[in-house]
Amino acid sequence: MAQLDRYPAGMTHRIFGDTVASVYVHYVNKVERKGRTVAELDEVTRWLTGFTQDELQQHLAAGTTFRDFFAAATINPGALLITGSVCGVKVQEVEDPLMRQIRYLDKLVDELAKGRPMEKILRS
Repeated sequence: MAQLDRYPAGMTHRIFGDTVASVYVHYVNKVERKGRTVAELDEVTRWLTGFTQDELQQHLAAGTTFRDFFAAATINPGALLITGSVCGVKVQEVEDPLMRQIRYLDKLVDELAKGRPMEKILRS
């Protein structure tokens, strides 16, 4: 199985062109199934991206792609402290910067769903 961060020159992963909203609904389902809230999901997303709640909602409503979403974001410097695996890939070893940012978000959602305390998720 090919790793999602390694593609031949000139090729990109299709998730880059997917809308954040199309994946966000899956994040919501995942965290709610585990007893967490949409407000907590939004908090970790805002922490990572630097967006306000209004900006986050605008991106979701507008159908912003992951490429444009992260291009507009100001990634929290604490994101460098996010380590571990998502789908068998260590986030800190993902070479493509955009894919690494997407994996950071995936990892934060995983930690939220696993019941990790918010102050640890936000690397406080």
